Amino acid sequence: MKAITINSDKTLSWSEVSLSPIKEGEITIEVYAASINRADLLQREGNYPPPPGCPDWPGLEVAGIVKEVSSSAKRFSVGDKVCALLGGGGYAEFVNVPEEMVMPMPENLSFAEASAIPEVYATAYLNLFHVGNSKPGETLLMNAGASGLASAVIPMAKAFGLRVITTVLGKEMVEKVSYLNADRVVDSTSENIAEVLKEEEANGNPVNIAIDCLGGKILGECLPFVARGCRWIQIATLAGDYSDVDFRNIYVKNIRIIGSTLRSKTPEEKGILLRELTEKLWPKFEKREIVPKIHAILPITNADEAQQILYRGENIGKVVLSVK
Repeated sequence: MKAITINSDKTLSWSEVSLSPIKEGEITIEVYAASINRADLLQREGNYPPPPGCPDWPGLEVAGIVKEVSSSAKRFSVGDKVCALLGGGGYAEFVNVPEEMVMPMPENLSFAEASAIPEVYATAYLNLFHVGNSKPGETLLMNAGASGLASAVIPMAKAFGLRVITTVLGKEMVEKVSYLNADRVVDSTSENIAEVLKEEEANGNPVNIAIDCLGGKILGECLPFVARGCRWIQIATLAGDYSDVDFRNIYVKNIRIIGSTLRSKTPEEKGILLRELTEKLWPKFEKREIVPKIHAILPITNADEAQQILYRGENIGKVVLSVK
């Protein structure tokens, strides 16, 4: 079969590779679509190796059709339409996946839309409900509102009754993310998010939960203006690894700063998460109350061009590779 491999000079190639024999508890998926994540870019740069036992080529979420089922796998049959969360290996024609990482494909969604669900919506659900313990009526700060993750987090939060503040860079981006229906969109090129949070606190709407992929200096500047008991969830540090934090404010307000990554969860933890995701979100997908936002679909042979969209920060929603 063929897959997108990462060369020693960090370029990408559509190359012949070997698919490992299927193991007990696994199913083989013929990949129709694979969605791109920023973790794929980190892997390309040598900073995010796949877990032991996973293929060397990238790809964390796919949609396709079941082609083979091991004898101990009972939930799916050959021919089923599915989507799956992977440790790696999704940029390929076929992939072997533990059955607990596979979900039925929601009705009324395309393969491209379904491929945009497993990683990003599992991450959104993990941080909103498992880590963040969010409740209806609370206020969420979701930084980087134009990101693929925000395209999942914001509609999910709104569907479950949260008020949402998000940040973007530039007036054009404010308009582009309007479809998400966030309650307040902050243009960080003309507004200071710390001052916005100060205003929100003064108006009785302090942030109860934040999902932050930016970090950097501004993090410490925001913390004095969040709600008592705020859960500030750090999932990446795209704006910098360091910030000055007033620790007295942390304990006085009982603020929790929590590091969180989906990839670090055990297969058992991921399996529980995916079962909850299927139970609670699939009806909303099938009624198209929540629709995965697709920025672009490119052939898998154009994987470099597709990844460059993320490198340049141009995408509003997910970039998807079409394999079939």
